[in-house]
Amino acid sequence: MPTTLPLRPPIVVCHMAAWDARFPPNSLEAIRACLIANVAFIEIDITALASEDYLLVHDPVLESETDGHGLVAATTPDQARTLHIKHRDQPTDHPVPLLSQVVDLFLHYPGRTRLQCDFKNIYPFPAEEPYARLINLLAPLGDRVIVSSGADWQLRRLRRLDSSLDLGFDIGNNLDWRALDELADPRVPPWKFGAYGYFDDHPVAGFRFTSAREYLLERCDLFANSVRGLSTFYIDHKLLMHSLKDDDFNWAEALHGFGIKLDAWTLDTTNALAVTNARLLLDAGVDQFTTNTPVELAALLQQA
Repeated sequence: MPTTLPLRPPIVVCHMAAWDARFPPNSLEAIRACLIANVAFIEIDITALASEDYLLVHDPVLESETDGHGLVAATTPDQARTLHIKHRDQPTDHPVPLLSQVVDLFLHYPGRTRLQCDFKNIYPFPAEEPYARLINLLAPLGDRVIVSSGADWQLRRLRRLDSSLDLGFDIGNNLDWRALDELADPRVPPWKFGAYGYFDDHPVAGFRFTSAREYLLERCDLFANSVRGLSTFYIDHKLLMHSLKDDDFNWAEALHGFGIKLDAWTLDTTNALAVTNARLLLDAGVDQFTTNTPVELAALLQQA
């Protein structure tokens, strides 16, 4: 049966397994706490190791989030097992998990909780093995897992190898909105400020040929058809609100026309703008909300 959209009640996604503040993000202990609480969705970051497994880190270098040094891609699973999580620039006693360990943990808790693996390898691999490795590692979880990425080319590679794997797309490397004076990572696209007030490197954004609403509809159509069988889009809440308020474009409504769910990220109740936007985006039909404050955000959405 097709899913009725928008999803109600909305799904709250625990960003980096945020649930119990005693445990650092992306740790096995944090994931276990989420599973014990039977949360709806856990999001984790994954990056490919040199062989056999993936590591739960966001960045391509170990120094960012662990007590190790060097490239994640050059690290073996045995070396990875000696690493510990660095949280808020301080070392901890918590080991950095392997994806295989997360899968094993999920299998011990056969509840409703689903896993979102945010695939942080942006550049294509020269060989098929890392894609097949990821698919094989996740296979025991069946429909309890979704792989998300900001690189549609990575998702297409996965789709060619597995026609049933649930896939989600973050459009942020293709289309973004931010204040012109807001600092951004110069390594990460999009780099060009387009004619419609969004950062967008696509030629269609190079000059104004129609309304901003029609431009966004065109971009949404292209994204929705970029990978076969996408189930979910992940979009920054600030972009969603700018499109809705300034350009009369509702991403949730447009994506629902393709049968695709929309996740807004990252909305924490410690952020006044996020609190305001969460209520408005719920009214706009957003299906999922990614947050570091899941208990508080769930209560807020329930009251809205």
